[in-house]
Amino acid sequence: MVFATFLGMCSYLAVSKKVTTAVGLGAAVIFVLAVTVPINWLLDQYILRDGALAWLGPEYADYDLSFLSFILFIATIATMVQLVEIVVEKFSPSLYNSLGIFLPLIAVNCAILGGSLFMQSRDIQTLGLAFNYGISSGIGWFLAILAIAAIREKIRYSNVPAPLRGLGITFIITGLMAIGFMSFGGMLTGGDEEEAPAVEAAQIEVKEEGQPVAMIAVDKIANEKEN
Repeated sequence: MVFATFLGMCSYLAVSKKVTTAVGLGAAVIFVLAVTVPINWLLDQYILRDGALAWLGPEYADYDLSFLSFILFIATIATMVQLVEIVVEKFSPSLYNSLGIFLPLIAVNCAILGGSLFMQSRDIQTLGLAFNYGISSGIGWFLAILAIAAIREKIRYSNVPAPLRGLGITFIITGLMAIGFMSFGGMLTGGDEEEAPAVEAAQIEVKEEGQPVAMIAVDKIANEKEN
């Protein structure tokens, strides 16, 4: 989520100076996404979207409360973040002090809200898939902040030019990492749309007098490529 859409960059840059702090915040983000995305999926399916209130009766079938998505999603996220903050403060005061203001700011972290909005826009079908999407998004954000924190700890001992020290070199490294991860995405998805018609057309046989005599669709595609 960080490298593909650059969401959650504020805490990603501010809390990635130490690996231990990055691990704590990453774990909190995983928990919040794993809980809020399924809850917001339930809200979207049974309250918000057009016709979702049909379970209350036929008279409610025409109601569309999708304009309340942002309010309810943020309310759910803020509740979960408050719960995380209480637990961290109780069981790990040192981590709570290290995270500082960025722990409660998870409530307004665009990566957290983006997980629920992407879930809604991609029309995820089941609660299980919503949970999987939420926890996978959290793990991805955790790995991103863990990687940049480890790199920044090593960079302290490198001879970085003075104008690039701090956030300057961090932005450069983040951009290079984003290019790398997005290139892997292109390798996984590239060319599927072109191969699908050929595979589908290869299954079409034209028969005359009970014998297959031609693969007209395949020949047509081959001729178009030659031309």
